[in-house]
Amino acid sequence: MTLIPPNILGWFRTRGWEPHAHQIAMVQAAADGASSLLIAPTGGGKTLAGFLATLIELSERPRDGLHTLYISPLKALAVDVQRNLEIPAAEMRLPIRAETRTGDTPEAKRRRQRAHPPHILMTTPESLALLLSYPDAGDIFRPLRAVIVDELHALAGTKRGDLLALGLARLGRLAPAARRVGLSATVAEPAHLLAWLSRTGHADGGDVRLIQGRAGAEPRVDILDTRERLPWAGHMAMHALKEVYEEIRRHRTVLVFVNTRAQAELVFQALWRINDDTLPIALHHGSLAPEQRRKVEAAMARGDLRAVVATSSLDMGIDWASVDLVVQMGAPKGASRLVQRIGRANHRLDDPSRALLVPGNRFEVLECRAAADAVRDHTLDGDPPRPGGLDVLAQHILGMGCATPFDADGLYEEVVSAAPYAGLPRDDFDDVLDFVATGGYALGSYDRFRRLAQREDGRWAVASVQVTRQYRLNAGTIVQEPMLRVRLNRGPVLGEVEEYFIQGLTPGDTFAFAGQIVTFVGVREMEAVVSKGGSGDPAVPVYAGGRLPLSTHLAERVRGLLADPAAWDGLPEAVREWLRLQRWRSVLPGRDGLLVETFPHRGKRFLVAYAFEGRNAHQTLGMLLTRRMERLGAGPLGFVATDYVLAVWSLRTPPDMDALFDQDMLGDDLEEWMDESSMLRRTFRNVALITGVIDRRHPGQEKTGRQVTFSSDLIYDVLRRHDPGHVLLRATRADAAGGLTDVRRLSDFLARVRGRIVTKDLDRISPLAVPVILEIGRERVAGSATDELLEQAAAELVAEAMPELAPPSPKEQQRRLDL
Repeated sequence: MTLIPPNILGWFRTRGWEPHAHQIAMVQAAADGASSLLIAPTGGGKTLAGFLATLIELSERPRDGLHTLYISPLKALAVDVQRNLEIPAAEMRLPIRAETRTGDTPEAKRRRQRAHPPHILMTTPESLALLLSYPDAGDIFRPLRAVIVDELHALAGTKRGDLLALGLARLGRLAPAARRVGLSATVAEPAHLLAWLSRTGHADGGDVRLIQGRAGAEPRVDILDTRERLPWAGHMAMHALKEVYEEIRRHRTVLVFVNTRAQAELVFQALWRINDDTLPIALHHGSLAPEQRRKVEAAMARGDLRAVVATSSLDMGIDWASVDLVVQMGAPKGASRLVQRIGRANHRLDDPSRALLVPGNRFEVLECRAAADAVRDHTLDGDPPRPGGLDVLAQHILGMGCATPFDADGLYEEVVSAAPYAGLPRDDFDDVLDFVATGGYALGSYDRFRRLAQREDGRWAVASVQVTRQYRLNAGTIVQEPMLRVRLNRGPVLGEVEEYFIQGLTPGDTFAFAGQIVTFVGVREMEAVVSKGGSGDPAVPVYAGGRLPLSTHLAERVRGLLADPAAWDGLPEAVREWLRLQRWRSVLPGRDGLLVETFPHRGKRFLVAYAFEGRNAHQTLGMLLTRRMERLGAGPLGFVATDYVLAVWSLRTPPDMDALFDQDMLGDDLEEWMDESSMLRRTFRNVALITGVIDRRHPGQEKTGRQVTFSSDLIYDVLRRHDPGHVLLRATRADAAGGLTDVRRLSDFLARVRGRIVTKDLDRISPLAVPVILEIGRERVAGSATDELLEQAAAELVAEAMPELAPPSPKEQQRRLDL
């Protein structure tokens, strides 16, 4: 125990604690000058383990300047960690200054932090990128001794993670003595994170020590067997809110997680309507004003709230010991995400966390069961790492040019030391550098795209002060739809909603936002002005990209569950009956193959494919199938995709399913569709924003979404016509393959089912097809009238597919009475 000095060890003992073995191992790694990756369950003192060596060093050798940089994927987590770090520092009487720096930090405080950095700075990947773009970055970071990346699994494999990996590579040059620390509770493949942390970009670099904490108590995960009628379709789980409210009444503090911001608003409003006990219930999501989010976080830290309805804005790391239940509204979409959310309950290693999953429909019951089984079996989602984005690299190169002139050879060596870019060919790097400097072949004649200039000594420097200013206004990789602030008339800002939602409103319309009903007044200077209250059925803002796709791991488990009737024990009786009827009327989908059903319905021919590959891959598959069916003369009329199933309706049924689902659809069909598709244009727009070719913000003003889209469409058309190999188009296609179109997952699916397609030609809709048919023409957010119509449609379909389950007609009821 000599590694930990008496004052810090004494602090542990005043709390009745002893340092965990993994905390001591982390201090030893720091003493040896080694970087480390700590994988430990929630409640095991993971964050303290990351900071312990810092506290020891600053306790024994106090000094000025930045010692430790803490990087979090969430602003709320950075604030929470600062608050929790100040307590031990104060109790140990350590002269340590810890501060946060995020997009919410006032400008005056940011300037002071650059001039007089704190000992510990909590920040985000975007704020780090901006700090590295200043000429004084070397002075700020030279004293740095540790970089802690919390919730590393949530960043690695994303564009934010690419940006941070490049930032760490630059820190490796500015502060070569700084060790790297990664913290994570949920890791499927530790080797991927070891490579990400390593200065070599490879898992076998030998400079990162893997430290694993002991397992904590097994979580208890239950699935709500609702008293209400289990819906056939929809994903909001609004039918079960009375039962969720009963759980809130029974527990000390409940975190109610939802998957989208629109769902958060709906669930919060509905809970308040039935909150007869006036329990303190709050709302938290990323579009609310920072002040509102901070109030909720502080109230939770004090234990003042009985429940918070939250999105992924509170997924990670927040340490609220008062939380004794996590409720997941709707299916979790991934095992790792569920484990992360469960960890917010009973934030103590040896106390079991408790979670209640509330499925929104019958397929979601299967997904919730698959997720609960994954938690029990300790299996997680784990997609292989993808190469770093060329668009992120372009932004980084420009940021480095803003900081100081650079040598291309030196910067390339620095870039390939980051794991996402370890395999980057030099030609690709040179293409990106040329694009940043000149715009590339097709854009080179426009001065505005010339952002770097080569000096006489061969180094590259930013072309003008204006370029630097635009970079700092627009840096970051989080691309969202254009937003408008929502302001109460002559009052505070409530938060932000997407511009397209406001464009669909007229003055006097009402909508739910920030936990209240507001009336739209009008738009003034990029703000949506509203007043409190209003009448009528309020709309709910829907945010693009909010829906999470079903993970590959959970999809495999759902297929396995369907294929094994012996595993149906414990499912609600309504679901078991549904599956039994499917097995009787048709067949059940297999574990590795593809079931395709065809049947007539309302004068059309339907084809339903049970692919279980997620909404994005199914949308792409639907586009490609309808193109192919058009050529075959089948007369396709439309399609609808869910996370589980794809349904296509047409005039005629294609004769050969093996040929229809052949992998060759990923050739010319895919190329033609992607060239025509608005999805590719949308992806290009995001890439163009990340690279800085299109600026959303200018000093004192911000472009509208229409202006941004118009600019990106013009550039897209020019490049397609004159420079099809341009860096921007290459980055766009790479993004589309793993993002909106999910071509990689679709390709794996088509390969897996080749030769394993089972076709059932039925005389009517099958039981398993009822949910997807109900999705046809549905609005994304439903009111009570739509719910009533949906119930009527469900009753009609059930009567057609499963007359055994349909209630008797009035005539049949009278006949039974007569008997």
